[in-house]
Amino acid sequence: MILSDKRILEEIEKGTIIIEPFKPECLGTNSYDVHLGKYLATYNDRVLDARKHNEIAHFEIGKEGFVLQPGTLYLGVTLEYTETHGHVPFLEGKSSTGRLGIDIHATAGKGDVGFCNTWTLEISVAQPVRVYAGMPIGQLIYFVVEGEIGTMYNSKGNAKYNRKTTRPVESMMWKNKF
Repeated sequence: MILSDKRILEEIEKGTIIIEPFKPECLGTNSYDVHLGKYLATYNDRVLDARKHNEIAHFEIGKEGFVLQPGTLYLGVTLEYTETHGHVPFLEGKSSTGRLGIDIHATAGKGDVGFCNTWTLEISVAQPVRVYAGMPIGQLIYFVVEGEIGTMYNSKGNAKYNRKTTRPVESMMWKNKF
């Protein structure tokens, strides 16, 4: 089941969901709107290798915005820092974002129980589009977990995305054994 607006507020009161900064006007009927942070990143190499550490270059979105181009993967970050201690968070694009031809995640829309960080976005566009820091970019939806949780994400020794950051984080695929 998906949490309603009232239930999201109850969980925030209990401390099982944390959203910083929290703005009541961003709370929807069954979701919470998140915004694009001020940092984007692109990979340094045009050809990426899943077995190597592909490094990225960060840059800041200026007041005039930044024009995203098709054919380039941009890593963005949410302005909001979140913690989820009893629910499974899903990040989805907003319909207004999609109608501009912006995809905000390639495959990583689901968080784990115990995820405590900003969200790195895998942004691609259908045509050139100017984006701005602070613009609405997506929405978080929270699902109820059935059963007891054995290991929270933030306590897993092999969790690759636990380091708190305000900047997008590159793929850590290279840390896997294959």
